[in-house]
Amino acid sequence: MSWLVIAIIAYLILAVVNLADKFIIEKVIPGPKTYTFLVGVTGALVIVAAPWFLIWPGWALFFFNCLVGSFFAGGLFFLYSALKGGEASRIFTLVGGMVPIFTVLFSLAVFGEVFNTNQWLALLFLILGTIVIASISVHHNVWFNIRKFLGILDSSKWPSILAAIFSALFFALFWIGTKQVYNTQEFASGFIWVRLGTFLTVLFLLIRKSSRDEIFSEIKGGNKQKNNKFIYFGTQGLGALGSVLQNYAVALGSVALVTSLQGLQYALLLVLSAIVTFFYPKIIKEDYNKQRLIKKTTAIVLIMFGLYFLAI
Repeated sequence: MSWLVIAIIAYLILAVVNLADKFIIEKVIPGPKTYTFLVGVTGALVIVAAPWFLIWPGWALFFFNCLVGSFFAGGLFFLYSALKGGEASRIFTLVGGMVPIFTVLFSLAVFGEVFNTNQWLALLFLILGTIVIASISVHHNVWFNIRKFLGILDSSKWPSILAAIFSALFFALFWIGTKQVYNTQEFASGFIWVRLGTFLTVLFLLIRKSSRDEIFSEIKGGNKQKNNKFIYFGTQGLGALGSVLQNYAVALGSVALVTSLQGLQYALLLVLSAIVTFFYPKIIKEDYNKQRLIKKTTAIVLIMFGLYFLAI
């Protein structure tokens, strides 16, 4: 099976996970610190495979693996922080549009990759798509928000946008680091070490007493209904499957191309968000009107053009 088919299957699964993440953040576990901690802890369950796959890489690679895992934890924290103040489709698509841009730039710097004309055109379309996404606002356009960000006017939207940008940056660093891990180590062993690095990073969230109290309080509150546990662990199970497939695609192919294919994930997320909003607005409700729908569609089309030029 080619890396392209594996990546497509992975992103179809992760689109469903993204939608469930929005519900969990809003209804079950409201704090980004808490959700980041839980994702890091449950991700470490991969250690059960250690007796069969884990290989000691040496101290230098061990610390590098942990560093790469910490980038993933940072990306998660900023992603869930962004979700608290923005729509799922907008935030996930913004992150998905910028991760390939950062990844391509890092690929140039780290791996010395050479990109052709089509790939530079892809960058242009991805950037344009990102600008369109950033301009989606209920009352104002992107230029109004930029002026607010610069301090000319106050903005309630920019914290979420900035968090999404930082999330994309950390995820790009994670994927570049992950590719290097798979270049130097066996796939299964490298995958386990990186997940353990994420686990060790989220443990730092427990150092401050205020953070500990917040995390354990929200976990306790989120466990009041049995269904919440099934939703969370079901989502994590699907996310683990999608993550393994995504990582395997990175190990087999180009990290820039695989991360760029996330546009498929966010295109599907828009459709799923619209369906859930229409039929089950009490679960997830997104704001839709003609202008916003046109912008969202335009952004996805631009990103898809970018993906097309990356793929040919």
